[in-house]
Amino acid sequence: MIYREYGKTGKKVSLLGFGGMRFQHIDDHDECIRMMVSAAEGGVTYFDTAPAYFGVKSETVFGEGLAELRRLKLPYYVSTKTFKTTEKDIREEIEAQLGRLGVAAIDFYHVWCITSPSNWASRKRDGILDTLLKLKEEGLIGHICVSSHLIQEEIETLLMEGVFEGVLFGYSAYNFKTREKAFNAIRAKHLGAVVMNPLGGGIIPEHPELFGFIRRPGETPVTGALRFLWDHRDITSTLVGFRVEQDVADALEAMADYKPRTEEELAAVKESAGASFEGICTGCAYCDDCPQEIPIPRYMDAYNQKLLAKDGDAALKHRLNIHWNIPFSGAGNCVACGQCEGACTQHLPIIKRLEYIAGLS
Repeated sequence: MIYREYGKTGKKVSLLGFGGMRFQHIDDHDECIRMMVSAAEGGVTYFDTAPAYFGVKSETVFGEGLAELRRLKLPYYVSTKTFKTTEKDIREEIEAQLGRLGVAAIDFYHVWCITSPSNWASRKRDGILDTLLKLKEEGLIGHICVSSHLIQEEIETLLMEGVFEGVLFGYSAYNFKTREKAFNAIRAKHLGAVVMNPLGGGIIPEHPELFGFIRRPGETPVTGALRFLWDHRDITSTLVGFRVEQDVADALEAMADYKPRTEEELAAVKESAGASFEGICTGCAYCDDCPQEIPIPRYMDAYNQKLLAKDGDAALKHRLNIHWNIPFSGAGNCVACGQCEGACTQHLPIIKRLEYIAGLS
């Protein structure tokens, strides 16, 4: 395992991190705990979850898993997040989180899911920074971090404020061109940098031919995607949302014989990329609260096929008909209220995409 300094915190964390968002069998606690133990035995020390992953089930499972790691004397750091903004709400949430996780303090605590500059300004007005500083002084959190889905100059501006010790953001082979400005601030402020969605929500392994530019001979799409990120010296840890035990084994195997590229080699790989792939839905499902009860994540997943497949419309139709078994016409129920686009962490034009899908019926 490779370990890197998390910014200026004095902590070193594993380059391969454990993401708690995608357990395939969240109610099988024994399996989930085995996955955490296997990862820790392989050297993983960074474990990330959140209070809305499977409701609060991910944090609960993490609590049981962390207890087992302590029993086995395996080291770890725990990371989680909050959507709350006022002191009262944050204190209520973190008290519950500490209980679920079974820890006295949370090592890396994130202001969760900054989606726009105005969203961040609103949270600051509610006093979130003052509250987090108090929690740190009280020893309830170790480091104040941020989880952001901003892109281009917006994420750079956010991080240059200098109020965070680390950042969690989406970065992968399909969107690196619009996320690279984050590293300007990461270097300038000496921040810890953890990246999520390294496999593009499963898109990269599903379309290996489109992402061949990241793979060396003999590498699988998953191995190539992870190593592409590990080659970035500014990345502290890369979260993999492990589904089943085999995913853990595959990621550890990718790390076992990993040989880093030079900076020049990495630059050449990036240069060879034919397109950015920005605009592909990664399936976070934050938009899945439509007042018209439209299953937006499913429609956006199908729209990915239009963007990625050679015969885009046919692939889109096949995805809706065979995979999801939902009608094109359902997308036409959209009233353009904008709620989904406000929730979208990638700023996708969901309304236009729904209109396009409805027009295919």
